[in-house]
Amino acid sequence: MFDLERWQEIFDTIRKNKLRTFLTGLSVASGIFILVILLGFGQGMRNGIEQEFKQDASTSVWVWPGVTSKEYKGLNPGRRIQLVNENFDRSSAMFKNIIERGSSRIFVRGVSVNYGKEALIYGVQGVASDFQFIENASMLEGRFINYQDEISAGKVAVIGNKIKKDVFNKVDSPIGEFVDISGIPFKIIGVYKEMEDREEERIYIPITTAQKAFNGGNRINNMSFTLPPVENFDEAVAQAINFKDDMRKYLQQVHTVAPDDTGAMEVWSAMEEAKRYYGLTNNIKLFFWFVGICTIIAGVVGVSNIMMIVVKERTREIGIRKALGAKPWSIIAMILHEAIFVTAISGFTGLIFSMALLELVGPNIEVDYILNPSVNFKVAFSTVLVLILAGTLAGFVPAWRAAKVQVIESLRDE
Repeated sequence: MFDLERWQEIFDTIRKNKLRTFLTGLSVASGIFILVILLGFGQGMRNGIEQEFKQDASTSVWVWPGVTSKEYKGLNPGRRIQLVNENFDRSSAMFKNIIERGSSRIFVRGVSVNYGKEALIYGVQGVASDFQFIENASMLEGRFINYQDEISAGKVAVIGNKIKKDVFNKVDSPIGEFVDISGIPFKIIGVYKEMEDREEERIYIPITTAQKAFNGGNRINNMSFTLPPVENFDEAVAQAINFKDDMRKYLQQVHTVAPDDTGAMEVWSAMEEAKRYYGLTNNIKLFFWFVGICTIIAGVVGVSNIMMIVVKERTREIGIRKALGAKPWSIIAMILHEAIFVTAISGFTGLIFSMALLELVGPNIEVDYILNPSVNFKVAFSTVLVLILAGTLAGFVPAWRAAKVQVIESLRDE
């Protein structure tokens, strides 16, 4: 039942010791505040990493050549490996039951790009039709390069949305316009959008056109693939690692590279990299929990110490209450009520301020690998409830001591 007199006693005690109560409450509130903010930034890091990996397909695997560092089968180190069309075709056939999509790519260098009289400084790349899905690019207008464009070595181009904004802002649509690449007109057939502006500063043309028109021969710069999605994350990682190892082994054999010379043939897996980053964020989150809980414990210890001081100051009063017939549990309840009240008010104050700060500031934070710091309200609220329970236990020991005080000794206390 609601005991008005007991609440009046609690408020009287708080008014008499405003500074002490404020400092105690501040230590508790700061503990919750720090914990929620740390957990929010831990989630923000995870959001940021997820956003980075969304730029490409989550199951993508990328292959690019390097330089040999070891002598192997009579061949000297320092050889630069060159991928060719046959490598892509052969690997696509070998792993056709594992690969979902695949594309080779060539960087077209040493060319001039013009739109009318305006010179453009954007990169040109030759890709296959599946590259749109591997790069996770969405079409805003028109279409991407298709298989027919590859077969016919069509002179068509797909531009990024940033290029459209920078160059074609005076026309209703760039579709049907022509860009001149080293004297060869390419018709724009589509505009794609990526998650970052720098990814939209590319002009894509069919890889067959890039090789024939710009002396590419049968050379390619890299290969990329996507694997079928798997519901279980660990299975998806294992699938990516197995494919990665098999792909490297095949390419090392074809190009006569030592099995342990991993730098000569780089194979990168998005799933494997995601697992590494998620493991890192989980460890950081555990550290944040540790720091926050230690801060909360410091606040709870402060509550316990203050309650011990309260009991000491009210020893004579407690003795009088007992002499008048007060039961031990009523003495314990009197002390616990104050401990619970201070802990609860401080805890919820820290929770409200921290959640409000994350809500207001979080969406505006623009830092690499940190996106929209936030925290699950149920987790934060449960933490406050645990804090209140801890505050109750912290106040119980002084309260129990108060209940065990002998009447004669307490009345002698000055």
